[in-house]
Amino acid sequence: MRDFLFGLDGSAKHDQNLELLTTVYDNVELSVLRSILEGENIPYMIRERGSGSSVRIIAGFTMFGTDVFVPKTIIGQAKEVLEAYRNAELVEEEAQNGEGEEP
Repeated sequence: MRDFLFGLDGSAKHDQNLELLTTVYDNVELSVLRSILEGENIPYMIRERGSGSSVRIIAGFTMFGTDVFVPKTIIGQAKEVLEAYRNAELVEEEAQNGEGEEP
């Protein structure tokens, strides 16, 4: 059944050149994700689901979720970076430079 009133059953409205990377549900995860994407120079756009932006202004957070979109042309790279973070894997550069290895 479609949620026509609040729009919580699907991703937020977005530009056709963007694709949904992930949906986060708390401020900490959103901050970490933004930091990762900025560190990798991956452009992104965040949109609150439903009335989430109004709720975030009033309460400081939203329980509806925040969608993170990236350009379709680099969605593969963004997913790879996100997956590496979620699996706590070393980035290839760090492994090649010897960072992350114990002496």
